[in-house]
Amino acid sequence: MQNQPPYTGLTGSVVAPANTAQPFGPSAPGTVSRPGAGPVGSNPNGQLPSFKPRGSIIETVILVIVSIIAVVFIGLFIWKFIEWDSVKTDVDGQIDEAVAIAVSENTTKMENEFLEREKYPYKTFAGPADYGSLSFEYPKTWNIYIAKDASNGGDYEAYLNPGEVQTVSNTTINALRVTIKDSPFDAVAKTYDGLIKGGKVSVATRNVGSAVASVYTGELPSKIQGIVTIFKVRDKTVMLQTDAMLFSDEYYKLLDTVNFVE
Repeated sequence: MQNQPPYTGLTGSVVAPANTAQPFGPSAPGTVSRPGAGPVGSNPNGQLPSFKPRGSIIETVILVIVSIIAVVFIGLFIWKFIEWDSVKTDVDGQIDEAVAIAVSENTTKMENEFLEREKYPYKTFAGPADYGSLSFEYPKTWNIYIAKDASNGGDYEAYLNPGEVQTVSNTTINALRVTIKDSPFDAVAKTYDGLIKGGKVSVATRNVGSAVASVYTGELPSKIQGIVTIFKVRDKTVMLQTDAMLFSDEYYKLLDTVNFVE
């Protein structure tokens, strides 16, 4: 095939023939050039495609799951807190109501007990602890006067009488004389032997508290018509005496309430 002369256009420019072979340089290793095609791995814009690493996708999924779990737990916490606060408020209200009811009931009970005590016609006598803690009930209309409290030893003496206690003497009349002698029982009992022999008094025995007591009735010393009961408490001797038979009913009721510590 003969070489054709270059074609000169209207402008005088030389145009190469279409089938003229184009010079080319060596291809890059591992690439194959194809006529009319760009380099392998290229896109029409001439930019290389970008691929997101697999690890980043997994991390994103985990982050989303953790976030969802966190939101769920926060929601549960808020729900449980509201529920607990509601229950606690209800329980506190029930406790306050129960306390108020208990206080009201206790107040009512105390008031009733006070009223009952006020209605009860007796008070309690309490003797010195060192002398056996003698106690008994006596009419609340009686007043009491302690002449000797035995704080320094010796005898204990107390006098009880309706209204005012009469002047203390061997001849005055009081509803009750309480004497705790710092003497043995036998020595005190002997002082009444002469009255028994003279027929001025009669003697009987009865239980007073946990003791067996001797009860003398009749004309007592100083010509007092009354009753005296004597019994042993520890190494002491208790004497309970009424100076008039007028008080005999209350006197015997009193003996039934006697108590002491042996």
